[in-house]
Amino acid sequence: MRRPKTPLRLELPLILFLGFFWMAVWQSFELGTLIIGLVYAVIIVRLFYLPPLRGSGRINLFWGLVFLVRFLGKMVYASFQVSWIAVVKGPRVRNSIISIQLRSHDDLIVTLTGHSLALVPGSLVIDVDRTTATLYLHALNVTDDTDAERIRRDALRTEALIIRTCGNRSDLAVVKAERRLGRMAGFSKTERDAPLTSLSDDPRRLAGEV
Repeated sequence: MRRPKTPLRLELPLILFLGFFWMAVWQSFELGTLIIGLVYAVIIVRLFYLPPLRGSGRINLFWGLVFLVRFLGKMVYASFQVSWIAVVKGPRVRNSIISIQLRSHDDLIVTLTGHSLALVPGSLVIDVDRTTATLYLHALNVTDDTDAERIRRDALRTEALIIRTCGNRSDLAVVKAERRLGRMAGFSKTERDAPLTSLSDDPRRLAGEV
């Protein structure tokens, strides 16, 4: 039984990602390399069976360009940073595994975010929990909770740009709401460290006095 063909417009974000992934693999960010990558991506996506993805059917070229510029800048900066750490700290460098719960449960967004983080030197996604959309990221040179929180927030910014580029409308609404409220999804470190309180802790609350 032949599987129904997915409309090409729904596969366009995956094709573009595979094209940029091809450039990253060959470390050649030229137009010719991108074109070859896109040709191979179309062949792979249209001829070989892939698990069904819930494509959003939308793509924003402006935010895609913002994501690309930020991604390339992070790769260049991280390359110099890793070289400096290797020379200065060497085997004394401290690493950490950081759990990052993403906003979106869409397989395509989780995959794009995971690969975008893993391609940056000094970080590697070692596991993914699909049920909670949580990435487990091994990061270089993490000395305290502040560094871990900075990396977590940077990963969520990467996901936000991907959602703005090709995410579904419900995930996009979450990102826009965060911008209006001036905060990111999930709890901050202060909120996670704060002790939990309940009504039973205060008899006045239980009695309805406060």
